Amino acid sequence: MSRWERLKQLDSVSLQKLDELYSGEQLPMAVREYLAQWIEDQDWEHASRDTSRAVVLFQVLLENLDNQYSRFMQERAFLMQRNFRRFKQDFQIYQEDPCPLAETINWFLSKEQEILEAAELANEVQRLEVQQSSMELEKQRLVEKNIIDFKNKVQSFLSQMSSLLESFDSLLCMVLEELEEWKSRQQISCIGAPDDTNLEPLEKWFTQLGEGGFQLRKFLEKLEELQGKLSYEQDPIKVQKPILQEQLDLILTSLLKSAFIVETQPSMPQGRGPLVLRTNVQFSVKTRFLFKVPELNHAMKVTVSIDKEVPQVKGYRRFNVLGTLSKVLNMSESMNGGMVADFRHLTLKEQKVGGGGKGTSDMSLSVTEELHVIHLETQFDLHGLSVSLETSTLPVVVISNSSQQQSAWASVLWFNMLRADSKNLLFFASSPTASWSQFGEMLSWQFLSCGKRGLNSDQLDTIAQKLFGELPSYHSADVASAEFENIRDTNFTLWVWMDGILNLVKLYLADLWHDGSIMGFITKAKEKSLLKGKQCGTFLLRFSESIKDGGITFSWVEYSNDGKHNVRTVQPFISADLKQIPFPEILRNFQIMEAENAPVYPLQFLYPNIPKAQAIGKYYNEKTGGERVSVCLSVCCSLSLSECISVWTFMASELLSCALTVH
Repeated sequence: MSRWERLKQLDSVSLQKLDELYSGEQLPMAVREYLAQWIEDQDWEHASRDTSRAVVLFQVLLENLDNQYSRFMQERAFLMQRNFRRFKQDFQIYQEDPCPLAETINWFLSKEQEILEAAELANEVQRLEVQQSSMELEKQRLVEKNIIDFKNKVQSFLSQMSSLLESFDSLLCMVLEELEEWKSRQQISCIGAPDDTNLEPLEKWFTQLGEGGFQLRKFLEKLEELQGKLSYEQDPIKVQKPILQEQLDLILTSLLKSAFIVETQPSMPQGRGPLVLRTNVQFSVKTRFLFKVPELNHAMKVTVSIDKEVPQVKGYRRFNVLGTLSKVLNMSESMNGGMVADFRHLTLKEQKVGGGGKGTSDMSLSVTEELHVIHLETQFDLHGLSVSLETSTLPVVVISNSSQQQSAWASVLWFNMLRADSKNLLFFASSPTASWSQFGEMLSWQFLSCGKRGLNSDQLDTIAQKLFGELPSYHSADVASAEFENIRDTNFTLWVWMDGILNLVKLYLADLWHDGSIMGFITKAKEKSLLKGKQCGTFLLRFSESIKDGGITFSWVEYSNDGKHNVRTVQPFISADLKQIPFPEILRNFQIMEAENAPVYPLQFLYPNIPKAQAIGKYYNEKTGGERVSVCLSVCCSLSLSECISVWTFMASELLSCALTVH
């Protein structure tokens, strides 16, 4: 038997000394416990004087710590795994000179020997005293010893129980941190961020902790039952059990309240995105209870309401929630058997309050700046513990007609881009600015959502230049929330322009955007610079800078007989055009009429040098059977570029007439 095992079998006084000996961090008791035999087998006294020997032992010690760490990882002993990683880090301070560590371990072993010898001496003295005592005295002392042992065990149990609750609380704090990170990811995922919002790990952790907590609660109830049958004066259980019970119930209550969350934020089936709701139009919201309790399946009723705390703002609208306002948490509506309540047929109806809601403040907000919150409540009752649970959605914007949707979605983007506090319903009363990095990332998410491809740095720089003008760097630039500011030299905001382009991409250009064929955002000067020197017929695709509701155009380079280059551009195609003829077909069949009415197909290579058929051929409409649609632009070689573009109206009429022929 190792010395350590012998030490652990000593009386409580000796164990207390041992505990005090290892109360510091020089040699953690857990390391002494798991490496007991190896530590005792080494000559630490010699190592403290021999550096080479100390180095060898130090390396072996680290290897043993790694082995223990691996074992704990396999056993899923999370706390011990964490502790041994920290122990190893702490020992690294002896990397350069391990002799002091050897000296320290040798000192601990000598102190252990003193404790062991003192205990053995005390036992020997006690044995001699018992031999000299009468049988009656011997029995009395034996009874007293048993009582002391019993009290020590009771106290040890209570200490272990307290320690277990502390660990429970620490683990819950870690899980709650993960939950807050998940909520942050969910918030930005509502505006297109490709963040992971999988709830299965959190649900697993909440369930494991919850089950363990209720097992402890049952144990304390059993302890109280036994105490009623047998107790004694100054029984520590009488004093500490209520304290432990209260501590446990507080931790469980925190767990239960945090486990009730909104899994899917409110959204309309045909809406622009989540968190924009329209009166009298159905919307859905899903809540989940992360602590899976099969015995509560179909037992917890969830109710829905809106705006429990109405901001005191002049004209602030109030709504009633209509539809099925209560559902039970059940495991049948979830793919993985989680406890969910999925409200799919809710609607909002505005309350008829003359002149809008009355407020104590003269502050007023526009319809699309008003923020409202959907509340969900339920009651948890299990094994004598009853807790009221409530969760809330992220703020929603409520509109009454589709014309407000663009502005409403802008508000949702701005609020969640800044990861604003969901309780701040007066956010737009004094909305903060956003840094360009935040703003650019949010814009990129919009293109990622509708076209499965975000914006690259060049495209973002072009957009920044439209907002701020030419700057050496845009890192310190800020964007205001007035629907993302006006674009320089235009009469519309950046968001209106960007939203039109996003709709164009989503409806007609998703494939070309996804594969990178569309350069998209590029200045005219940069366009000419890129095309200059490229082979004749090289073209690129970009979004129009002047069309408010979104347009796409293309420019190509050609060369005169004397070698001078000329960049030509067509008038942008808008949604109405692309609705008639797919953009790949326009690119496929675009031709101009040169002198003597000879048709020329000027688009040959997608920038930088990809043959047109290779770049966009996979998107051609095979139903045409290879026939070319006659999309003509009558141009004489002597005309200037501006004169060429001025006859765009002719091309547009030809394009639409061809569309009728083809379709």
